[in-house]
Amino acid sequence: MLAMTQSDTPARLTDYRESLSRRRLIGGAALLPFAGSLTLPFDALAALAATAQQPLGPFYPTAFPREQDNDLTLAPGASGRAEGTVIHLSGRVFDVEGQPLRGAVVQIWQTDKGGRYRHPNARGAELLDPNFQGFGWTRTDDDGQYSFVTVKPAAYPGRTPHIHFVAGFPGGTPLVTQMYFPDEPLNRRDGLLNSVRDPALRAALIAEVEDGSDIEPGALRAGFDIVLPGRAPA
Repeated sequence: MLAMTQSDTPARLTDYRESLSRRRLIGGAALLPFAGSLTLPFDALAALAATAQQPLGPFYPTAFPREQDNDLTLAPGASGRAEGTVIHLSGRVFDVEGQPLRGAVVQIWQTDKGGRYRHPNARGAELLDPNFQGFGWTRTDDDGQYSFVTVKPAAYPGRTPHIHFVAGFPGGTPLVTQMYFPDEPLNRRDGLLNSVRDPALRAALIAEVEDGSDIEPGALRAGFDIVLPGRAPA
């Protein structure tokens, strides 16, 4: 298993792919409340189930972008901003005891507005929005909070819109999961989302989304909390 490290370079998951395919799905946390602040009050925290594992998929980066940050709407050397509906995505990372995890690494990757991944083996990669970074990473703050700026990913054959996540704390095994969007017609037919049989656990993989025009015109605000298996390091 790959362990998260303190390195400023995102942890590679090459060695994690085979072991991940052999792991059983881990039950997801009950859906955490969503509010304008996208945070959960400390007195509401209790023992939690870990967020459900989802497959890594074939499009985890083979090479990281020159710029590694939490804004996917601005690609290195690009002349403009990525096309699509901008999403201000944030949430908190907890351990199973409900403790927020400071310094956890969070990585995301996804398709652009046209349903294309920034990956050499991705279908239609030559048509990728050149202004879309495709991959981002960050660390959580003292309250366990992370944030990204990205665009709404498109559906593509066989999949409903989703964002891939990896999260973990230094010395721990990273949790791989996927975040979905509410009210998407394809959610009912998506095999990976529906592989989480328990309705409450499946609901925990669906983000809370609301208008984000207070941040910027036409944007959305999305909240997605993650519960890692195990307990925070002492």
